[in-house]
Formats: sequence, C-alpha cells, structure tokens
Amino acid sequence: MAGPDGRLRCPWGSTTEDYAVYHDTEWGRPVHGDDALYERLCLEGFQSGLSWLTILRKREAFRAAFAGFHIQAVARFTEEDERRLLADPGIVRNRAKIRAALGNARVAAAWEPGELDRLVWSYAPDPAGRPVPRTTAQVPGSTPESTALAKELKNRGFRFVGPTTVYALMQACGLVDDHLADCWRHAPAVSGESAR
Repeated sequence: MAGPDGRLRCPWGSTTEDYAVYHDTEWGRPVHGDDALYERLCLEGFQSGLSWLTILRKREAFRAAFAGFHIQAVARFTEEDERRLLADPGIVRNRAKIRAALGNARVAAAWEPGELDRLVWSYAPDPAGRPVPRTTAQVPGSTPESTALAKELKNRGFRFVGPTTVYALMQACGLVDDHLADCWRHAPAVSGESAR
C-alpha cells in the first residue's frame, strides 16, 4: 500500500504516521546487543493482547520506567520499584508482564556479556530457505525457529516468551525479513544507503 510519500509499504506500515516511521526506520533491521534485545523482548511481551501502536506510543515512558532497559539495572529493581511500575500511567500496568520483565532481567544479568545476543541470533533462519510473503496472510505468526527459541528461553528461566511473541521479536529485530515482496523495505528492494 502506497503511503502519502508514494512508497509502497506493508499495509500496516501505512495506517498511521507512527507506524510508517517505525516500519521505515526500525522494523526488520538487525538489532544486536543484550540490552537492545532485552528491550525489544520486553516490549513484545507487553504488547501481548494489545496493539503495537499502544506500545510504540508508550515506548519512551517504558524506557524511563525501566532504566533504559539496561539489564543489570533492571535486575536490581526491588519490590518498591515494582510498585512504582504498577502505578506508572505511562506504561502498561500489568502485574504479570512487569514481573516477567523484572525476572527476565535477573536471569539475563547472570549470563556472560553477549550471551543473550548470541542465543537469539543463533535461531535466525537461513533467508535463502524462506518464501517471500506477497500478502499479510502469508506472514506466519510463529515458526519452528521461534518455537525452539521460546522453549530455550523458558528453559533458561524467561517468562512471557511464547512462540508468537518470540516471532514478533524475530521480525522486529531483523532475524527474518517479513516485509512484503512489493514493500520498499524488503531486502532485495533495498540497496546500500537507500536502506538507511
């Protein structure tokens, strides 16, 4: 679907200005780093059952509330911090999701630096073997890789990391390219500096 600028985008990427900016500048671009991946995993978990637009519009408040999603800082959050988060109108105040975000930080804080990044990216599928979606109906909600990564994360103590949430992480962080075939952001359509 063409936006006001004439660019063809995935249909969801043309519905609001916030979505267009996110679609064009973030979604599907490779994300590395433990803190950056922890942030995306938390936000995907908070999105569960809600619109992604809600999370996008609250993202800066989430970053402020969760110490910039620095794993080591969040891992030190106390019960008082949990109460503060539950009272913060700028974020999604779901007790189970907040506790999962705090617990996941405590798990990841005990890992070697770079371990979350290595783990997540070890489940990136070979792009050569993936069909290019032409319609949103052809974009899966989960894959064998997202199911396996979700299982591994759960085995290591993470919560709120089901296969669908993990697949959304994989899409957002560039492990897979689910931009539709005619979208200007689809990998073969993007070359060099035009992607930036």
